[in-house]
Amino acid sequence: MSKYLAAFPLFFLLLSSNIECANELLPNFSELAEASSPAVVNISSSKTVSYSSRGFSPRGFNDPFDDDFFKRFFGERPNSGRKERQVRSGGSGFIISKDGYLLTNNHVVADADEILVSLSDRREFKAELIGSDVRSDLALLKIDAKNLPVVKIGKSKDLKVGEWVVAIGSPFQLNFSVTAGIVSAKGRSIPNGSDSSYVPFIQTDVAINPGNSGGPLFNLDGKVVGINSQIYTRSGGYMGVSFAIPIDYAMDIVNQLKEGGSVSRGWLGVSIQEVTSDFAKSLGLSVPKGALVSQVIPDSPAEKAGLQVRDVIIEFDGVKIIYSGDLPQTVGSIKPGSSVNALIIRDGKSRKIKVEVGELPENLSLASSPSENKSSDLGIVARELTFEEKNEKKLTHGLLVTVVNPEGLAAQLGIQKGDIITYLGNNKIRNNRDLSSALEKAKESSDAVMVGIVRNGVQTFRSLKLTK
Repeated sequence: MSKYLAAFPLFFLLLSSNIECANELLPNFSELAEASSPAVVNISSSKTVSYSSRGFSPRGFNDPFDDDFFKRFFGERPNSGRKERQVRSGGSGFIISKDGYLLTNNHVVADADEILVSLSDRREFKAELIGSDVRSDLALLKIDAKNLPVVKIGKSKDLKVGEWVVAIGSPFQLNFSVTAGIVSAKGRSIPNGSDSSYVPFIQTDVAINPGNSGGPLFNLDGKVVGINSQIYTRSGGYMGVSFAIPIDYAMDIVNQLKEGGSVSRGWLGVSIQEVTSDFAKSLGLSVPKGALVSQVIPDSPAEKAGLQVRDVIIEFDGVKIIYSGDLPQTVGSIKPGSSVNALIIRDGKSRKIKVEVGELPENLSLASSPSENKSSDLGIVARELTFEEKNEKKLTHGLLVTVVNPEGLAAQLGIQKGDIITYLGNNKIRNNRDLSSALEKAKESSDAVMVGIVRNGVQTFRSLKLTK
């Protein structure tokens, strides 16, 4: 027993030694926080919103006195109609020049009547909005002050996955809070339905919460490498996935806003989707990669260059396109008017085409009696498009789905009434004969085939597997 007791001091000595070694390996963020915090600011904005008081009681229920029946007897109530109230929001930002220029997210100050900037020394300034860019979610502000503390600007392109990074901001209005983590991924595209697909986001596991928006992301050298912008959450709070705008990308936006007050981006004019493993073989690819062109916008740079539906873009201006999200980021970073090469796969063969990149439009819009026939294979009833429908929908071919069997193959693919079938395999579908013929060919193949579907003006492809 005594020999075991004698071993305890040695055990604790080794344990404390290991703890000290671990502490030495972990970074110390205190100096970084102390040096960088003075250039980080808290931003609060306010705007006036109008709303109608008609139809709702103060408790939120429908007000019976706004009913037409009551109005006949009691007339209009006084003070009814539209009312106004002040809405305030908050976020973070950081100073990039001693004469008062600072950066934040556009959504922090969007449509604001007044923007207040608070410094760490408790000074407050009213800020002027110099320019903003909705697509990148960036805003450039200016306050009337001199000799301000500024951040050091780093290079986001030098960031490595696994590298330590630090965020300073005001989560939940807890001013100048510091959180740390690592870079989880780079060049991340977020399919959230917005135009943010043009931003090659930095993904981190730094704790970012409401109020951190617009704040800086530092590397261990104390240099800004990103602007905290978005979080992935189901609860409204941090869940381990955060996204920052790369500072290299942001500073290019800043320069454009300073010079002209607006931002120009490259534009190709296609709708794209991911190349799945089911699609790869029928497209002539050994591995699923690239951006599958599902739609070409009329009179766009893509149409003028000769790009076609079902082309797969695997390289653009020398940049490899591995995922479909790589294409918008690459095209958007190219100066409008530039002539570049694109490498595509068409009908199983690679070819190079020349494309003159256009400028992304402000408001981009993506773009006899017909016979009706039942397709028992797919479980649909479809008819040819009329001449007027083709003109209206800007299509040269397609079958309009009028009935869908809820237990059929089409329903399993997600095809709905009102969809237009444009392709099946390598075949354009102009009428029901084309569809029947293409289905027979598909049965003879052991591979899945692609089905082109147009819904609400946007074409996508689905994978279909048929058996004999």
